[in-house]
Amino acid sequence: MATFLHSIGRTAFKRRWLVLLFWVVVLAAVSAAAARTTSGTTSAITLPGTESQRANDLLSNKFPAANASGATARVVLRSPHGEKITSRGNLASVTTILKSLSASSSRVSTVSDPFKDGTVSKDGATAYTTVTYRITPAELTDRDHERFDDALSEGRKTGLTVEATGNAVATEEEGTSAEAIGFALAAVILFLTLGSLIAAGLPLLTAVVGVGISVAVITTLSPVFDLNSSTSALASMLGIAVGIDYALFIVSRYRSERAAGYDAREAAGRANGTAGSAVVFAGLTVMIALVGLAVVNLPVLTAMGITAAGAVAVAVLVAITLIPAILGFAPERVRGRSRNRAEGRDSGEAKAQFGRRWVTAVVSRPVRTLIPAVAALIVIALPVSGLEVGLPDDGSKPPSTTQRKAYDMLAQSFGKGFNGPLTVVVTDQTAATAKKAAATMGSKIRAMDDVAVATPAVFNPAGDTGIITVIPDSAPSDDATKDLVSHIRSLATTTERSTGVQSMVTGSTALSIDVSDKFKAALMPYLLVVVGLAFLILILVFRSLLVPLKAALGFLLSVLASLGAVVAVFQWGWLKDLFGVEQPGPIMSLMPILTVGIVFGLAMDYQVFLVTRMREAYLHGADPRQAVVTGFEHSAKVVTAAALIMIGVFAGFMNSTDSVIAALGLGLAVAVALDAFVVRMTIVPAVLTLLGRRAWSLPAWIDRVLPIVDIEGERLAKSPAAGARSEPATELSPLH
Repeated sequence: MATFLHSIGRTAFKRRWLVLLFWVVVLAAVSAAAARTTSGTTSAITLPGTESQRANDLLSNKFPAANASGATARVVLRSPHGEKITSRGNLASVTTILKSLSASSSRVSTVSDPFKDGTVSKDGATAYTTVTYRITPAELTDRDHERFDDALSEGRKTGLTVEATGNAVATEEEGTSAEAIGFALAAVILFLTLGSLIAAGLPLLTAVVGVGISVAVITTLSPVFDLNSSTSALASMLGIAVGIDYALFIVSRYRSERAAGYDAREAAGRANGTAGSAVVFAGLTVMIALVGLAVVNLPVLTAMGITAAGAVAVAVLVAITLIPAILGFAPERVRGRSRNRAEGRDSGEAKAQFGRRWVTAVVSRPVRTLIPAVAALIVIALPVSGLEVGLPDDGSKPPSTTQRKAYDMLAQSFGKGFNGPLTVVVTDQTAATAKKAAATMGSKIRAMDDVAVATPAVFNPAGDTGIITVIPDSAPSDDATKDLVSHIRSLATTTERSTGVQSMVTGSTALSIDVSDKFKAALMPYLLVVVGLAFLILILVFRSLLVPLKAALGFLLSVLASLGAVVAVFQWGWLKDLFGVEQPGPIMSLMPILTVGIVFGLAMDYQVFLVTRMREAYLHGADPRQAVVTGFEHSAKVVTAAALIMIGVFAGFMNSTDSVIAALGLGLAVAVALDAFVVRMTIVPAVLTLLGRRAWSLPAWIDRVLPIVDIEGERLAKSPAAGARSEPATELSPLH
């Protein structure tokens, strides 16, 4: 591997114009294809194998006119204090609002009349109308949203309180401040780390190229594969993260090779052969973690994982080809202050002091260091035992949004369970049997605890499928509502056994329960798949059993600790004011498994880059303890810079107005901080010191079977080019 990538690095350095032209052409071609793409992404989510999805599929088949996938909005109207919504003046205002809503788009199918449909509260102060569209939420245009908002604004001018909820209501776009701050912070950290504007700009440039290609490809393929709207965002986030990391490691290794006396082309080749090999295998572990999301069997998550893995693959290809080429355009300027060898030695020694003192202290007292570090992670992870997951609803939105206001108004006027109605679908081949079973089901459901309303069944024209709408007494996220869903499903099972009539429960609350159950069931298999496959890859990389085992256990500690922090803050409300959490509640179902996948990939990045330098030192003759110290000194500062960049980017999302994004930002920031600084830079040196030579040993029979990938560049050290130095070797820091 090292010799192959070494050859690629030297060739790219020499043929830099050709390599640059290739990537420019690729970027232009996919961008042009994306620009010609007319259809956008979708927000639809399907859950194969779940009862909710089967019920929705049945409704689409039996009630096609209802257009279950169509966009809907519920507009809540409240009269001024002390007045009735049915008074003459308010009645005229409501009529005007209904006409405005109906005229807001040619795609509007129906606008219900609250007075004819009886959707007026008992106190007569509040009413609601349901606006349905002939198209899906993803097909609504900005113009549709603008005219809908205009209709709401006109209604408010009449003196009524008018708010709206539903999937047809435009969600407030998240600003780009978090991304901009993260990018600026990355630039500052890169400059402080590398001491050169050219060197700092190179990782940012190549990351942008890689992400630009990935996003353009995803945009082009979105209408073909019906990709979700979140797919591009996840690919962009991870593409930038690993793109900067990979470029940083190769550039820093190039500077180290130049400081060791190699000419520019050979230094680029050797940086690609050593750090580039680590990039390839680190990228492979990230891709395994992302593709492994298919274990959940959720199409939207599978698509997100595969496309994000593709973005990582592009980042790897850019790193091992475009970076050596760009190094050829500025071989000396990339070195920054290291061109002055005397100054470089002084600066490098000063900047390496802290890292050297830290690792020396760790290897001198490994047990005293290891026990407190592991204990701290376990304590932080304890809250994860109380993790509750679910899908976010409008009740979790900021109080300033119209969705949250409408949610609260409906709960106040119609009951807490009104925002999470359950839909019970009753179906049979014979209409008479279906109607009889539906009547029996409705009667028994009304007798259940926590049921506020259970409407008579509404049947399709064929009479073989009916819908019973159940309004719970409790809020959608309450345990009582979850228990009610369980009781209705148990009743449905009993009814089917006795009559043969099938009944299923769906609706937003039932959907949330099914999603949560699906993710909980998939989390352990997912962990086993990604950790198991990565374990095999790390055995190949490090030719050791104990190092991969230690890496996997360290990852589990860091990810559990990060999830524990999220539970403590966002679910239990600890330090909620510090982090701006307005309403603690269940964690979004996607969040834990996404955190596991993303953090696993980044953790293995740091593991590979840090430990390969330690093994490299060991293979070059250092004793086990000195190898730990030498490897740490060569790579710790770059790992620190990469981790700080990621922490800054993720932490920027903690101030998001979206509680889901804020929780994900906190979880990722905490996970990267704990994994990089506690696990990789504290626990890893301590464990490797305790293991000694055993850390780098492998049973003979496994050693004979495994191919040699030479990620540390051992063959390069023995090659004739090893003596091709352009200047005397110095003891410079690898960064200066």
